[in-house]
Amino acid sequence: MTTPPPSGSAAIFAPEFGTRSLLTVDTEEEFDWDGPFRATGHGLGHVEKLAEFQDFCEAMGVSPVYLIDWPIATSDAAREVLAGPLAAGKAEIGIQLHPWVNPPFEEEVTGHNSFTGNLPPELAERKFLALRDAIRANFAAEPQIYRAGRYGLGPSSAEMLKNGGITVDTSVRANFDYSAAGGPDYRNHPLVPYWVDADRQLLELPLTTVYFGMLRKQGRALYPMLAKMPQLTGLASYLGLLERISLTPEGVTAEEALRGIDIAIDDQLPLLVLSFHSPSIVPGNTPYVRDARDLEQLYDWWSRIYTYLDMRGVRPTTVKELLGAIQK
Repeated sequence: MTTPPPSGSAAIFAPEFGTRSLLTVDTEEEFDWDGPFRATGHGLGHVEKLAEFQDFCEAMGVSPVYLIDWPIATSDAAREVLAGPLAAGKAEIGIQLHPWVNPPFEEEVTGHNSFTGNLPPELAERKFLALRDAIRANFAAEPQIYRAGRYGLGPSSAEMLKNGGITVDTSVRANFDYSAAGGPDYRNHPLVPYWVDADRQLLELPLTTVYFGMLRKQGRALYPMLAKMPQLTGLASYLGLLERISLTPEGVTAEEALRGIDIAIDDQLPLLVLSFHSPSIVPGNTPYVRDARDLEQLYDWWSRIYTYLDMRGVRPTTVKELLGAIQK
């Protein structure tokens, strides 16, 4: 899963599926984004605000996919907020594994070990199964979709997921490289949904990140070189030559995201995967939402993006719906 798939692996959807969008929420604990990884000391104060976010999504006709980790999976407050929407089919639940807060605790908590794929396979699987079983017990739901915390897939991830009953992964952040920190390199992974395995039992839904600008066709070759000097990426974007755009409100303006949507549609991507981190719905938890004005802009971002997606004929979808639309 950490190497690009062979040609011919792209998933094919029924013609009536068209182009859709999927909202994924990294639903996780609050922690210091600038500090070291810690097994303790996190917070869950934002969880009650998930009810407001869910209402907002329902008003837009969007069913979010909550990818929850251990602190959320074992939270009574999270269960109270999400149980209703899950039962009503207005939200879906999946797994997000943050190994540093997920038992069993046997490894040293380090940046390297924060990528689940770097752990011994047996330990990674026990953490994964503990989290899966906690979700089953506390939310009365069977998760089908997985995201590795920090997008940290490894050589044994596919086997672990398939053995654990997962049919969809959404850990690949195409056009990003985490190898400098000890993580995977996804610079050459496709943006379209694709089959991880030859028997087509595990589907990958890469997060949507596109290149925009006059040099976008050369983005995969040029951007990594420009990124070595951040001022060059800013200059290239300012001049309209090249910019990398992820479909997230965290660090990406609405204007940038709208350009990214146009590129994704022009490139005929069948699925646009959007994402953000749940602690951002309360100011002060993440670098992206520091105050009430930032929070207002976060919600405005979603309103503008979904209004534009609707105008472009891109309808929201769910994991259940897209699995039903796949042609094997």
